Amino acid sequence: MAGFAAVGPGTDLGRHAQELARVRDAVLSGTRSTSPLRPVVARSWARTLSAGVRPDVANARDPLKVGEVERRRRDSRLRLVVEELASVVEPVAEASHFLLVLTDADGVILWRRGAAAVRRQADALGFEEGALWTEEMVGTNAIGTALAEQAPVQLFSAEHFEQHQHPWYCTASPIHDPVTGDLLGVVDVSGPAMTLHPAVVALVGTAVRLAQLELRRQHESSLARLRDATEPLLTAAAGPHLLVDEHGWVARAVGVRAPERVAAPCAGLSQRVLGLGLCVPERLGDGWVLRARPDDAVVRARLVGGDRPLLTLDHAGEPWSVGLSARHAEVLRIVAAAGPAGITAAGLGRALFGDDGHEVTARAEVSRLRRVVGALVESSPYRLSDGVELLHG
Repeated sequence: MAGFAAVGPGTDLGRHAQELARVRDAVLSGTRSTSPLRPVVARSWARTLSAGVRPDVANARDPLKVGEVERRRRDSRLRLVVEELASVVEPVAEASHFLLVLTDADGVILWRRGAAAVRRQADALGFEEGALWTEEMVGTNAIGTALAEQAPVQLFSAEHFEQHQHPWYCTASPIHDPVTGDLLGVVDVSGPAMTLHPAVVALVGTAVRLAQLELRRQHESSLARLRDATEPLLTAAAGPHLLVDEHGWVARAVGVRAPERVAAPCAGLSQRVLGLGLCVPERLGDGWVLRARPDDAVVRARLVGGDRPLLTLDHAGEPWSVGLSARHAEVLRIVAAAGPAGITAAGLGRALFGDDGHEVTARAEVSRLRRVVGALVESSPYRLSDGVELLHG
């Protein structure tokens, strides 16, 4: 069967359910089965057994209180798409006997729409709003397994670890924010096992794509609002610049070929932008302006040592400081001492540890340092960026 589907076209659902029940009994009793579990199910069962979930009882659901569910709904970006998804599936949910379920990234059910009769059956199972449906809580299920595998999952009947879930099928897929890449939660379609149709896989995939398209559309609207709100303030801006949002998505570009996105700005933290060079972000409304610095502008950094090293920067009159670890302060001194020619990862490893064989460690240290000081340090080879002076205090 292609993809992540649990059944294919023409599958005899009743016979398949009986065969899966026999396989499950064999696995749980420790005997050999002639029909092995699908790999995704086997991996999930191993995790579930390790978590101490019992297969023959309804494990505790412990739904969250209504107030906590409402708070999670307000915090979830899926609130922006739930009504649109519901409007697509609800007209066919009653006749097709299924539920559309949306969870957050923790696996807590936040919204549940669909056939009234199936909702009542789900209530009896504890498959309700506020319930936590992770593998650790209720065993192998499409929501929890999709979160654990970070991939779409479909389960049918006795592929569920809990015996109480055998009368069900469930098909779930993680959904990520197209703006930030963060995991938002899971989109799930569930219903009585004997009503499973192969088209459910396509339905879940369509729901995920629809949600992401709507989130992208709303993000484009937010970029347009940022452009409109800041236009009066930027009309007199001199020189090339980018206007970006909190996540680095470009709302406007002046005098420079605009990438779709740059690194997310952070107050006072310098960053290098293709076509602009080294920039220090300037807050403007709900976004940031990245300006090309004048050719004679210098970023002066002062490193004060001691037990708690401190790096202080001054760029065009904009001071900023950050604490460094002793190791990162040492790396910065070595890189600065190498001058414009820079130093290789192997050379940095020798300077730090006194011998060869520490190249990987040196690369990791510079990577961590750059997350703190941004584009002050260039790579290949490691050196201070053009226009950066490091002083020692």
